[in-house]
Amino acid sequence: MEVVDLRRSYGDYEAVRGISFSLARGELLALLGTNGAGKTTTLEVLEGYHPPTSGSVRVFGLDPFTAGARVRRRTGTMLQEGGFFKELTVRETVDCWRTFTSGARPTAEVLARVALEPKAGTRVGQLSGGERRRLDLALAVLNDPELLFLDEPTTGLDPEARRTTWRLVEELRAAGTAVVLTTHYLEEAQQLADRVAIMDRGLIAAAGTVGEVLSGRGDLITLPLPPGRPLAALPELTGAAPSLADGRAVYRVPRSAPALAALHAWAAAQGIELDGLEVRSSSLEDVFLDLAAHHRDHTAEHADRAVDSDRGHTEHTDRTGRAARAVPEGASR
Repeated sequence: MEVVDLRRSYGDYEAVRGISFSLARGELLALLGTNGAGKTTTLEVLEGYHPPTSGSVRVFGLDPFTAGARVRRRTGTMLQEGGFFKELTVRETVDCWRTFTSGARPTAEVLARVALEPKAGTRVGQLSGGERRRLDLALAVLNDPELLFLDEPTTGLDPEARRTTWRLVEELRAAGTAVVLTTHYLEEAQQLADRVAIMDRGLIAAAGTVGEVLSGRGDLITLPLPPGRPLAALPELTGAAPSLADGRAVYRVPRSAPALAALHAWAAAQGIELDGLEVRSSSLEDVFLDLAAHHRDHTAEHADRAVDSDRGHTEHTDRTGRAARAVPEGASR
């Protein structure tokens, strides 16, 4: 897959604003972002449901919109919510899908891959949410696709079902299947993805391997505020001032060891016990939360500007109206 300067607009609104990336055989790309970041629109273009407004998308060297049938024969898609006939059994559902999927595996084998053999005779409408997700996955990989789209694949799954899902995905990747994953389970993305692309307001805000995305973000030190001590009373550590999150002081430092030494020295001098102190490396969740906070700030700033603009317009209108009323009818201005 090759995506070059992809843009997609709906009227005056540009949902995707010029993104580029590629995906090779056997790779897993995690496409992440807050709600409204442009992920869903991007996926719909990649899957051939919409054409780009500008830029290009090539899947197997083909345009997925104009050559949709040829692309979909080699592609599997697991949507957030699958559309099933609730009256059919699980076995009947798989049999139905197999009739229009070339190269599909036998039904019994398909069900075994997602641990649904015991539910083969159960009507789809009687399945739990997690079981329906496993059926979604089974249908997406009927014929071992060369490209697999996974949209929130483990939502509603228990830990064992999640492990089963990822074992199957890893088997497919080992055989050459490329995977595009969207998920809110950021720890899964961090563990499984070869590369990540984090979207924000239609752009890719961060991209690369997990190591590249986290490079330079340092370590996090968090602790409860000591009794009677406001945040401003805490020291800077290796040049980093603390911030407050969920009632805890948070330091982001290049390396934790010298910062911890300075913190313990300060606490000893103040006679303070550092109960509840935690240290960890930065994660994708931290990057994601930073982008979400930036998005909220950006939205609030635009809202404030809009209010100011409306207020200025109203004041101008009021002034104009008052001036008009002050001029007697028939008089010149």
